[in-house]
Amino acid sequence: MGIDKDNSGNAKGKLANWFIGLYNVFGFIGRFFKEAFLPPYEFKELMRQCYEIGYRSALLISTTGFITGLVFTKQSRPSLSEFGATSWLPSLVGIALLRTLAPLLTGLIAAGKVGSSIGAELGSMKVSEQIDAMEVSATNPFKFLVATRVLAATITMPILTFYTAMVGMLGALLNVSVNEGTSATTFFQSALESITFLDIIASTIKAILFGFTIAIVGCYQGYHSSKGTEGVGKAANSAVVTAMFLIFIEEVVCVQIFSLFNS
Repeated sequence: MGIDKDNSGNAKGKLANWFIGLYNVFGFIGRFFKEAFLPPYEFKELMRQCYEIGYRSALLISTTGFITGLVFTKQSRPSLSEFGATSWLPSLVGIALLRTLAPLLTGLIAAGKVGSSIGAELGSMKVSEQIDAMEVSATNPFKFLVATRVLAATITMPILTFYTAMVGMLGALLNVSVNEGTSATTFFQSALESITFLDIIASTIKAILFGFTIAIVGCYQGYHSSKGTEGVGKAANSAVVTAMFLIFIEEVVCVQIFSLFNS
């Protein structure tokens, strides 16, 4: 009986801690919206973060996007050739990249590259008491450290997403040109004809959502880290794992919502 009471107490304690954590997360998000849109504005730091996020991810995104377009086209060709429909390859690649592959691929890369960096950077500042020092010096650390990074990721992610889609199309063009001898003009004309305005809007919304999620998770984990260097590593790891999990959940939800408009 004593063991049952202990287990019941532990379960209730864990549930209470979960709700407290959830409350803290929503409080953190609410504070972001309050700090981000009220003066003073940190435009210089915002521009620096936009550059850092874009520059930090550009090379990896370029390589991954190009290979994805190349491999996706190569793998799709046998299935289409069975029906004599290899001419549909540009349209298929264009739709697949813009609707799903580009936002998801960019989000996952950014979660690993940018999310971990934000979590580790803020975690290091937290455990070394640099954030406390900023508060003493009459600087708003939340506005300077958190608001700028979340806004920068939210702004930069759509740009990186369309860049990934374009690089992926170049990889697909290389494969199609080698196998079918299709010109670049014909390829892009066929690919762009199948893309609708709704596809562009859906991709943009997903990119904005992914960017916000990656940055807010990284900032939250770093801002609340503790236990010295161990806490910094845990903050970076938690930022990546949590952000990737949420990105997949958001992808499923977005697909279900936008499919209603396509039907």
